[in-house]
Amino acid sequence: MSLPKIAPDHRLTCHCGAVELAVTLVPEGLASATRCDCSFCRRRGAIAVTAPRGGIKIIRGAEALSLYQFGTHTAKHWFCANCGIYTHHQRRSNPNEYGVNAAALEGVNPCDLGEVEWVDGVNHPSDRAKD
Repeated sequence: MSLPKIAPDHRLTCHCGAVELAVTLVPEGLASATRCDCSFCRRRGAIAVTAPRGGIKIIRGAEALSLYQFGTHTAKHWFCANCGIYTHHQRRSNPNEYGVNAAALEGVNPCDLGEVEWVDGVNHPSDRAKD
């Protein structure tokens, strides 16, 4: 299956338009798509693609972004406080990366991404006892 082509620097918006981000994905682009089965992500249901830590710039709506953290408080999940759309999160598995809501990227339909890999967030390595 051929993935849709998107520009290296891409626009992301929430549903109501209050939040706009400029996103630069990792070189794998949309092929970096994953889903997570942790208690939070499986309820959210979003497909996340990867951006490096410096790959997100808030163009508009910083004041509309709301932060949610739980558990170890390592991951940081941002949402539009107006419409509730998840925009991005700083990863727990790698705090130098962001997961970006693929469905909020302009011109991307998650149905076009095909079968998306699930990652095991339920048994996250950070939750295991250190040997």
